Amino acid sequence: MTLHGRARAKAGPAAGKAKQPHILFILADDMGYADLSCYGAQGYRTPVLDELAQQGARLDQAYANAAICSPTRTALLTGRYQGHFKAGLAEPNIRFAPGQEVPLDTPTVASMLRDAGYRTALVGKWHVCKIPEFGPTHYGYDHFFGIAAGAADYFTHNLGPGFNSPDAGLHDGDKPVSRDGYLTDILADEAIRQIRAKSDKPLFLSLHFNSPHWPWEGPEDVDHHRSVSKMNDPTGGSLETYAKMMMSMDANIGRVLAALDEMGMAEDTIVVFTSDNGGERYSNTWPCVGYKGELMEGGIRVPLIMRWPGRIAPGTRSDQVMISMDTVPTFLAAAGAPVPDNLEGINLLPQLVDGAPPVKRTLFWRMKASGQAAVRDGDWKYLRIGNKERLFNVRKDPRERAEQQTLQPAIMADLKQRWEAWNATQLPYPDRSPSEGAFNIYIDRYRAPVSAGGDNAE
Repeated sequence: MTLHGRARAKAGPAAGKAKQPHILFILADDMGYADLSCYGAQGYRTPVLDELAQQGARLDQAYANAAICSPTRTALLTGRYQGHFKAGLAEPNIRFAPGQEVPLDTPTVASMLRDAGYRTALVGKWHVCKIPEFGPTHYGYDHFFGIAAGAADYFTHNLGPGFNSPDAGLHDGDKPVSRDGYLTDILADEAIRQIRAKSDKPLFLSLHFNSPHWPWEGPEDVDHHRSVSKMNDPTGGSLETYAKMMMSMDANIGRVLAALDEMGMAEDTIVVFTSDNGGERYSNTWPCVGYKGELMEGGIRVPLIMRWPGRIAPGTRSDQVMISMDTVPTFLAAAGAPVPDNLEGINLLPQLVDGAPPVKRTLFWRMKASGQAAVRDGDWKYLRIGNKERLFNVRKDPRERAEQQTLQPAIMADLKQRWEAWNATQLPYPDRSPSEGAFNIYIDRYRAPVSAGGDNAE
């Protein structure tokens, strides 16, 4: 079913005295656009997420707020462009420098849902601000269990050999804890515990897996972390290992969804699955080009699946352009909670629940590394990387090959001016950014395209 037609948006549950839905938001880490078999993955299957897409809606024009994790997580927390907050300027937030936080009085998706009567929990990767002073429980989450930093070994749950930062390792609330096992399994175990906890409140559970982020370790690779001198070892991983990580995450999501069934919650739960940015080395971003750290489509286009039984028709396919921060007003509207005027995302329920036609969006991105900038306005995308500026119709040309600026100079000039105006509303970047060292590696990808059957290795 493809969404079409126009319909008036239904009132939120609270307005009609309906039961507030539980909300389960599942976030993958560095997962490419085509890393799910329902989006085109080859060589392995993700049956749980494939079935979830069949049971609800699959969005084909979904974007992350950024091409790297911390800024997107800031937008997911606040419902606003990450550039309004110093935490959102860190690409990524490696050092958790003082003053590099989201202000504690900022309304967040968790605090606003808690005010609306929800029990709130975040399980998994935080990577927004320093803990314990600026951990999830200071931003509206009643409970936090997971990792604070940007990565962790899947078996030691630490940042790597000899790393002793208080931010490293597993935390239960603000306190370090120890668990044995594969991290993806551990996070699913905790999510299930939260689902099974007795409460008369609806549950908002953010489940942020660190998979398939490096270090690339499958469930059977328990000895791998002992064999490398640093966690992000450039020789680590393989396509086979990546497939095992994806299948493990898929199976663990199946366990979490089974817990909803077990508790009689599934029919009353909104489930959303997406990724924080585009894929890394072993990801499949087909039909897009580019990877994490680049504002090409492969660095920011992500899968997004949403299931809401009885509200979203099974088998829905939507071309609505959306971005990570849209989840905040969407969840608030579903809960019947007030939606603040300063949120910069939109409520997607009219399109996904009521069949309203897609609305035109204008979305903005920037990244300090390589001076990157991008705007998507309708079907058009302005892209700047370094001193190269280009214009594409990304609906027709998601691989960004057919450059249009000489054919459409007025559109090019307009989008460039609009990006400059938007950029002026964001905080300026600091003089130096961790991303400059990590991502000043741009390669000119505008060369002979690979065939449609290729593995996007260009």
